[in-house]
Amino acid sequence: MPKPIIHQILAGPYMVHTYLVVCPKTKDAAIIDPAGDEEKVLKAIDEEDAAVKYILNTHGHADHVLANIKMKEHLGAATVMHEADDEFFQSPVGREMTKRDLGLPPPDPVDVLVKHGDVIEVGELKIKVIHTPGHTPGSVCFYVGNNLFTGDTLFVGAVGRTDLAGASLDTLLKSIEERLLPLPEETVVWPGHDYGDTPTSTMGREIQENPFITDFILA
Repeated sequence: MPKPIIHQILAGPYMVHTYLVVCPKTKDAAIIDPAGDEEKVLKAIDEEDAAVKYILNTHGHADHVLANIKMKEHLGAATVMHEADDEFFQSPVGREMTKRDLGLPPPDPVDVLVKHGDVIEVGELKIKVIHTPGHTPGSVCFYVGNNLFTGDTLFVGAVGRTDLAGASLDTLLKSIEERLLPLPEETVVWPGHDYGDTPTSTMGREIQENPFITDFILA
């Protein structure tokens, strides 16, 4: 599998990391968490002469899906989310809790539902879905090559909030322990927000320095 071309774009009013992941051989591409500032993302797509096939959502919180519809309409790409988040955020309870907690509308239904272990093919890239519930019921990380796009599951030096509807700290820590810690230490962590001292990290560094791992999981 070729090494993906990755653009990390700080986008939207909530300063989310949106990613453009491009297959260098075919120029097929995916967008991860379109958060706004569509012109920035479209500029990167044009610079790569890329053809976006999928819009991937790490989870259903509104700040990460703000530009789903606009990007879908502009690019003709399919939106993708884990089935548990699509179900939760389309339910009356989930929609009401989202408005209460975030003050933002819940996401629209997506085109493609995925589950743990699914593989999304983008050109010659194979993007694996890793279900990591805890921040939301259907939070996922996307794993391609040695790159892990963690959304709000794992940050540089921290983890996602668990005081929102559908969240659980115990579940989040279990997800990290069982599904992320076994990954190679050189795996590059691409988080959903720039909350740490660097915009990226590695699993090895997080195992050594992230207090939620050192103090809660490995203690």
